[in-house]
Amino acid sequence: MGMPDLLIIALGVFLYGLFSRWGERGSLTGPMVFTAFGLVTGSAVLGVVSLNVNGAVIHSLAEITLVLVLFTDAARIDVSRLNAEHDVPLRLLGIGLPLTMVFGTVAALLVLPGLDVWQAALLAVILSPTDAALGQAVVNNPAVPVRIRQALNVESGLNDGLAFPVLVIVLSLAVEAEEARGVAAWGLFTAGQVVVGPLAGIGVGAAGAAAVAWAHRRGIMNRVFVQISVLSLAIMAFGTAELIGGNGFIAAFVAGMVVGTRSRVLLDAVEDFGETEGQLLNLVVFMIFGAVLLPVAFAEVGVRHLLYALLSLTVLRMVPVAVSLIGTRLMRRSVLFIGWFGPRGLASLLYVLIISEGAGAGLAGLHDVTVTAFLTVALSIVLHGVSAAPLARRYGRSVDGGPASGERQSVSPFPTRLRGHHGDRDPAREGGG
Repeated sequence: MGMPDLLIIALGVFLYGLFSRWGERGSLTGPMVFTAFGLVTGSAVLGVVSLNVNGAVIHSLAEITLVLVLFTDAARIDVSRLNAEHDVPLRLLGIGLPLTMVFGTVAALLVLPGLDVWQAALLAVILSPTDAALGQAVVNNPAVPVRIRQALNVESGLNDGLAFPVLVIVLSLAVEAEEARGVAAWGLFTAGQVVVGPLAGIGVGAAGAAAVAWAHRRGIMNRVFVQISVLSLAIMAFGTAELIGGNGFIAAFVAGMVVGTRSRVLLDAVEDFGETEGQLLNLVVFMIFGAVLLPVAFAEVGVRHLLYALLSLTVLRMVPVAVSLIGTRLMRRSVLFIGWFGPRGLASLLYVLIISEGAGAGLAGLHDVTVTAFLTVALSIVLHGVSAAPLARRYGRSVDGGPASGERQSVSPFPTRLRGHHGDRDPAREGGG
């Protein structure tokens, strides 16, 4: 990444910032604008941005972005407050997410016959997490009932971290199927990844939250460094787990969950971080997606890839959602609304980038997995971005005019990843302390 590339990225961020309110109010989301900006400035059109997707810089950017996304998403969802009133997101995560993975695996085997069962499962897991930032107008629109908004918000905040351990296991099984390392070696590796990683996350998160609380009570910690500690703790959790043989990404997610339940001071810092540094990293990733990854995917895309992408955004999402929400007293239109707004975005992109540079680089079916995942995200960016604002307004009006007792049930809010003009704030957290 040379100086001209950095200059163009900075120019894009600056120009979008000048008109960012328009994006909040309409259908031009940040991911949509930056993907298009990358596509135009990249090799597909103007060719003024020259980036190597296999380069160490992009791989490192993908790693640090995923670490921060997992940490901050987990931190802003205080899992200790997820109780019976939040039954919708709990059902989406506990029933809908596993069903999406299972249905996606079966569909991949049928639609993409070149994949074996573990490669098919890998694709299904990659495309299982949702990204509320692609439908920001939904989670930030007060016309949509809080119960529905928070269901989508909590689901997108936790499903990327919950899906990652499954991704690690499935990837190791896919590699095992090709390399035949042996059951013992596979079991030892998997145990180290999904057991040691969470333990490292718990240790770093608890110790970090306690230290920040101690310093804050004594008034010896600067507000700026509280925000910097968000970045520090996320990287510390990642690095500690990697050094002792665990999975750093899982550690970052678990550390975020611990911080979210233990430190209100850090929670405020997480929200501020997500509005600035975190959002900048996210938008840069989408620009790289448009400039480098999309042209490659479009050159290789086939009918089968397109078919799976469309199924992933519709049937493979909507049916598990409908099954998981049986008994919640939600209207059919609400179930359809939740089912449609399961956009695929940042987590799926980062999963692919990290896999393609890591243990999965040599997988025979990685090409089909990559092309299908990138195509699905591209379609989601456009379809969910364009439909978010008008469908949110239409749905909000329809709920107001009907017997929506289930929809209007009161729930306590959690902050959204991007608060936006109408974002939810938790009054209990205002002012920190």
